Amino acid sequence: MNHLEAHTLQPLKFEDLVSQYKERLYWHIRRMVISHDDADDVLQNTFIKVYKNLHNFNGESQIYTWLYRIATNESLTFIKKRKRTTQIGSEELQESLVANLTSDPYFNGDEAQLTLQKAIDTLPAKQKQVFVMKYFDELQYNEISEILDTSEGALKASYHHAVKKITEYVTAH
Repeated sequence: MNHLEAHTLQPLKFEDLVSQYKERLYWHIRRMVISHDDADDVLQNTFIKVYKNLHNFNGESQIYTWLYRIATNESLTFIKKRKRTTQIGSEELQESLVANLTSDPYFNGDEAQLTLQKAIDTLPAKQKQVFVMKYFDELQYNEISEILDTSEGALKASYHHAVKKITEYVTAH
């Protein structure tokens, strides 16, 4: 029985999706938007979009791939809106988010984790997405390819460049 047939036999329940995926999606979003409060807002927007579009899920991809795509798009939309409303550049926005991270009561990382987060936040958006999905979310390239609609070769190159830049940053700091 393929995934589509299983989907047809057992309809997806919104409550089950929230229960099963909210923590993974929260951390995926949090790594992109940095702030706990912002991550909560984006997660809520993600699940609103999932709820409104659940009837459109056709089983062509795995459910978590579909959810990650929505969460990624909602995160990117949030970041773009934040840049527009604050009217500051990407670098300034990332610096301000990282500065706020140290005062965030939900961030309990040590100095090494903070340095890693700062290094990640210096990456261009695409490299950051790929690194977060591969390193933290432990997704395979084929899964990331579905989520970001990018070739696996391009993703491997982005990840390689991201690792190189992060290594350089961490070594210098």
